[in-house]
Amino acid sequence: MNGKYILTFLGALLWVACESGSVQHKEQTTDADSIRNLQQSHANIDEVAADSLSLSLRVNFSEQRLEGTATWFILPKKDVSEWVLDVRSLDIHSVTVDNREVSFVLNEEHPLYGQALKVPINASSRQVAISYHTKPGAEALQWMSGKQTAGGKPFLYTQSQAILARSWVPCMDLPANRFTYSASVFCEAPFRPLMGADNPEKPDSAGWYHFSMDQPIPSYLLALAAGELEFRAYDARCGVYAEPVMMEKAFSELQDLPKMIEAAEGLYGEYRWGRYDVLFLPPSFPFGGMENPKLTFATPTILAGDRSLVALVAHELAHSWSGNLVTNRTWNDFWLNEGFTVYFEQRIMEAVYGKEYADMLTVLGYHDLKATLEEMGDTNPDTRLYLDLYGRDPDEGVSDIAYEKGRFFLRHLEALVGRPRFDQFLKTYFNAHAFQTMDTKQFIDYLNTTLLNEDPGWKKKANVEEWIYQPGLPAGFEIPGSAAFDRVDEYAERLEQGEKTAMLLSKNFTTHHWLHFIRGIEAPADSALLMRLEELYHFSDANAEIANRWFVLSVQSNWQQKVPQIEKFLMEVGRRKFLTPLYGAMKKQSPYWQEEAQRIYHKARHGYHAVSIHTLDELLEFRP
Repeated sequence: MNGKYILTFLGALLWVACESGSVQHKEQTTDADSIRNLQQSHANIDEVAADSLSLSLRVNFSEQRLEGTATWFILPKKDVSEWVLDVRSLDIHSVTVDNREVSFVLNEEHPLYGQALKVPINASSRQVAISYHTKPGAEALQWMSGKQTAGGKPFLYTQSQAILARSWVPCMDLPANRFTYSASVFCEAPFRPLMGADNPEKPDSAGWYHFSMDQPIPSYLLALAAGELEFRAYDARCGVYAEPVMMEKAFSELQDLPKMIEAAEGLYGEYRWGRYDVLFLPPSFPFGGMENPKLTFATPTILAGDRSLVALVAHELAHSWSGNLVTNRTWNDFWLNEGFTVYFEQRIMEAVYGKEYADMLTVLGYHDLKATLEEMGDTNPDTRLYLDLYGRDPDEGVSDIAYEKGRFFLRHLEALVGRPRFDQFLKTYFNAHAFQTMDTKQFIDYLNTTLLNEDPGWKKKANVEEWIYQPGLPAGFEIPGSAAFDRVDEYAERLEQGEKTAMLLSKNFTTHHWLHFIRGIEAPADSALLMRLEELYHFSDANAEIANRWFVLSVQSNWQQKVPQIEKFLMEVGRRKFLTPLYGAMKKQSPYWQEEAQRIYHKARHGYHAVSIHTLDELLEFRP
């Protein structure tokens, strides 16, 4: 049985349990003015290069602000008279150019993109130092009280992607500009800061910590965290940071991290960032993970206890090649980061855990993509890989389209040319464009020149233009399958038939099996059925992936007795992947559920990151 199960087998379940087209698109332009317009940035990147940053910051927990100086080393073009940077929620104290204080201008604030900071310079200017502190409401910063952390101590973390770096560092906040940096950060004991950079190995009793990033990165990969943290290494180049009370669980969960790094290098070449460590954040973190170089930020919701959700770490590791090494030039090209990374993630998971495991992840990804297409409408222009985000928040481009449609496009190319040839192509691609940016048109040209032109049949069957520039999925899209999920479907069928052996089939089910099973239950489901399944499998108390899917089904089935557990979940978890479908399901139901969504959100909202708040305020039409 595929697709939805119309589960009408309650009686049998009780018994068994007791017993045991034409392609048209706009021409993509890459001239300097177009780049600035596409980037949702005020910066004049076409006139000034900023290739190095020196930060000096104090983490002020009592005032909940960062204080210090950002010193940029620049190279202006001839005849330039000003440098334009992006700022938002920053109080600028002073600006010096080559150690001489100058007057500066802050333009009126744009509702999405903040302010333009204009600094007078000339062609010989080389150093610009900006003294500042962050303001309350700086959107990249999540200041957390002890009540919001596992260890009961305050915590700070940043989330710079997509255009939030400007709210804690004055910068040219666009992916087309890459720079190296160094930083000195003061933090009072017992707290220690960490950055997406080379981190000091031990706490400093004086409170000053020094960091360096010798590889050039875009601003969205700037990252800082501070809290009471421990570190434990797996080997000489990877380990885990976590709050002390979380360390045992976190360290155990990522035991296979060295194997993942080895598998990734075996596929697409040397890891070029030195160390690869993972920092587990408090649960309000809005994403599953953030690929900050050398130090992935990760959600604690993947700590399932059985290592069943570590694909997320494989994903962030893969970003060390796709995204961090070769970066989307504009946010319209976001799929070049995420589509490549999901494809690479699955290859890592296959190498470490086997094809059957990877196939389950692929099928779950397809169902997520299918649900997104149904929700958005498969003619929606935002279901194209190459997006038009002009005048919009680039966060609107973060959907399963970039991730999953992008991944399936690469799977399509792999099937067309064969895995050995496609692996060779990708390895060459990463090496040829290391520490550079890439846009969609440039990628298509490279794809044609270095791969598809080898065989006229390949180029025709690749259907590149339709995949990238047309909405929905191309005709002839091949739906993936999973032998493991065939067994889940067999289990559901046997339950319907009341067979005694049905329960034996579920004995070794993992998170992914249960996600597929719950997804197959057609809503609204009978409440007596849901109660019996809960009694048997305790889905509400399972890991966050299973609980979230179960709670969505409970809402869709009007199981009102679940409200206290749903509320607890929404109060404790801030990952947008879970919040949006659950609040969205409540909004679509009766007035009772709509009122509950508003009530819970009003209580939980202060503990969410700004990224989640923006999405949920719009979804629930919430007016604070």
